[in-house]
Amino acid sequence: MPDTVPRTADTAPRAHEPVRVGLVGAGPWARAMHARMLAAGPETTLTAVWARRPEAAREVAGPCGADVAESFDALLGRCEAVAFAVPPAVQAQLAPRAARAGKAVLLEKPLGPDLRTARGVAEAVAEAGVVSQLVLTKRYHPATRDFLRRAAGAEVAGARSCYLHGAFLGGDLATAWRLEHGALLDLGPHLLDLLDETVGRITTVRGTGDPRRWIELTCAHENGAVSQASLSGAVNLPRARTRVELLGPGPELVYDTAELDHEECWPVLRAEFAAAVRTGRASPLDAHRGLRLQQLLEQAVTG
Repeated sequence: MPDTVPRTADTAPRAHEPVRVGLVGAGPWARAMHARMLAAGPETTLTAVWARRPEAAREVAGPCGADVAESFDALLGRCEAVAFAVPPAVQAQLAPRAARAGKAVLLEKPLGPDLRTARGVAEAVAEAGVVSQLVLTKRYHPATRDFLRRAAGAEVAGARSCYLHGAFLGGDLATAWRLEHGALLDLGPHLLDLLDETVGRITTVRGTGDPRRWIELTCAHENGAVSQASLSGAVNLPRARTRVELLGPGPELVYDTAELDHEECWPVLRAEFAAAVRTGRASPLDAHRGLRLQQLLEQAVTG
């Protein structure tokens, strides 16, 4: 059963102690990022891994010195926080249970496969009063934060952006949920987040195309600006291309990830999540932000 016993002064973790995190999932992203990041410390320690296939969980847990939990409830009893590296539908089912058990949650985007399930995750987090944080990877890179600072004072009339790669054509990341839902759910949250932050609050989104091949989003912002976002995970490129161009009466502002080392994101993400858990103060990249992005994704589908 989940550990729901209130902590006493003797059992409560001290501020300087690593946050004990349990990991749900044992797929390619769990192996490549979540487990490695959480086990690296010093702010966190990976205590246990649970997946529906125990042999897969062992493959992830072993190199990190973590245990394999025999059930999701057993995982909850061995950690203070839960990280999710599973398809959106699975996260939407399990994250509310973790929140109700009093566990902080490190969530993948999107929160769920649709707006209804995403709202369920956000509401459970809010009702439980637990810390939540989104793995919007690029937001934790210093170059991204510098771009956001520069854009804060800019007058933007319009913006162009793209997130393009060929991972859905084959390989570990061509997972079933990505092939089913395409680039909108997988890549859309990244660009919509950046456009919403740098251009101005998005009021409407219109999508054109097939998310499994290529989808084009046109966003109207409350300040009158218009932006576009091109998304595809099914185009043959030598490497992923993420670019945002902000244009207006002043100098053009460009954000391009071509030269970014994404390894710089993980220590920042880990440290900020641990600090949020220890202080009880979540960052702006929380489940509420995830729900906002899911509302925009829903608009792109429904018009």
